[in-house]
Amino acid sequence: MSVEAKAREEICRIGASLYTRGYTVGSAGNISVRLDDGFLITPTDACLGFLDPARLARLDQNGEPLSGDRASKTIRLHRAIYESDQSLRGIVHTHSTHLVALSLLVQTPSDTILPPLTPYHVMKAGRIPLIPYHRPGAPEVIDLVKPYVTAVRGVMLARIGPTFWHKSVAEASAALEEAEETAKLFFLTRGSALPPLTETEIAELKSAFDAKW
Repeated sequence: MSVEAKAREEICRIGASLYTRGYTVGSAGNISVRLDDGFLITPTDACLGFLDPARLARLDQNGEPLSGDRASKTIRLHRAIYESDQSLRGIVHTHSTHLVALSLLVQTPSDTILPPLTPYHVMKAGRIPLIPYHRPGAPEVIDLVKPYVTAVRGVMLARIGPTFWHKSVAEASAALEEAEETAKLFFLTRGSALPPLTETEIAELKSAFDAKW
């Protein structure tokens, strides 16, 4: 199986997994992969639970369509993220309930929407900056996200959902999932949780696991 064929299968497998477990609903969310000669991305308004590998949008290195259905409107943001870090190969965006809920709270800080509650949140998801609300697909978001690409694993688009990037789609999805599960813990323990991890404990995780905090 070719690299592109494997990437198509991985996008569809992870999309179905996220949809089945409620990380995204309806036609919300998108997934992309950077290939050596272009990009694959889920089509606009496609349901991640029922993707067809053959209908994924295929684009060249300039973002021009080559085959498949019309690309998601977020392709410009995805391309900007890939251009900011050449090691990145996969991006996952969902409308995960608990993370979106966090972005709706007036007291949520903009530097990181979640405190360091668990070691795996720090290790896998890391610090998650809050990007101010702009309409879906707004070009202004690109300039707001780009400064964070090499410093963190993902950001939270206010009122919309998280976008995570990594060296593969599977790793980007795992980081996003860890963030959503931590957001659940945040709401479940609100007002009675233990104090967040200390700076010393976070430094230890950064040293041992290259955590993005």
